[in-house]
Amino acid sequence: MRDTQQDLCSRYIKIFVVVACYWVVSIATVFVNKALLSSATVALEAPLFITWFQCIVSFTICSTLSLTGGIPGIFTFPKGTPWKIDVMRKVLPLSLMFTLMIATNNLCLKYVGVSFYYIGRSLTTVFNVIFSWVLIGQLTSLRCILCCLVIIFGFYLGVDQENLLGSFSLVGTIYGVLGSLMLSLYSIYTKKVLPHVNQQVWLLSYYNNAYSILLFIPLIVVNGELTILANYTNFHDPYFWFQMLIGGLCGFAIGYFTSLQIKVTSPLTHNISGTAKACAQTVIATQWYSETKNLLWWTSNVIVLCSSALYARFKQIEMEQNARKNTL
Repeated sequence: MRDTQQDLCSRYIKIFVVVACYWVVSIATVFVNKALLSSATVALEAPLFITWFQCIVSFTICSTLSLTGGIPGIFTFPKGTPWKIDVMRKVLPLSLMFTLMIATNNLCLKYVGVSFYYIGRSLTTVFNVIFSWVLIGQLTSLRCILCCLVIIFGFYLGVDQENLLGSFSLVGTIYGVLGSLMLSLYSIYTKKVLPHVNQQVWLLSYYNNAYSILLFIPLIVVNGELTILANYTNFHDPYFWFQMLIGGLCGFAIGYFTSLQIKVTSPLTHNISGTAKACAQTVIATQWYSETKNLLWWTSNVIVLCSSALYARFKQIEMEQNARKNTL
């Protein structure tokens, strides 16, 4: 019994550390990316190129660790290469979701403020319910569906209040909804793909970034960024590349901790953790950018957060009930 309690305590501590790291890295990444995508010091209207460069940084780190076998005395990097046909066939569909997820996330962040970024991407739980039913046949209880309807209402209220405050961006909101959709798909399929890479999050991050480098090229061309890049005048500025490198390091870290959080918890817990983190991020953003929001705007945030938390609680109760049935 004591050993069981110790194992359970160790598991909870591990989950807490992983979730805390995800929060810190994710919030830092959002603020760094916002500066890269919208600040006057960078002034580069090529969001997909910036995201592509972050993938290159992440791939370079993973490739170096793969060659060295990791960092001696700290950790061992698992062996594997993304260029095997069998690996590509199994991981490439997930990498496509990963590419579209980070692309739409950064495009959303470019057009909306960090404070609204939370509401703009608050439909992840709703999409998770839909795709769990469509893709794996998992039914959802009526009370969980009601929670999703309240989340949708909170999203609508947030959009309405953002519009009244004069800072609403339709394009940014559409990208936010698409980002929520892709995050939900990515969370569900990550669990399916991890066994093909021996449950190694490092390898999955390595492969995702390797394939994303290739997948982003046609997206950059279609988005018309080649002309913008050809006319950009700050490529010689060391500070520009320093900012890009910091963004790349953050991109690597968030990619790893996102996959790790899904691995040690579940797709649902990851989505709820992301929602709660975004709430804290909203409060920080309003203070950092000295933004003033009205009561209904804050109410929309509370509605989404409380509905998401209640949804998570209902799902937890249902899973416990199912577990007890299986033991009988």
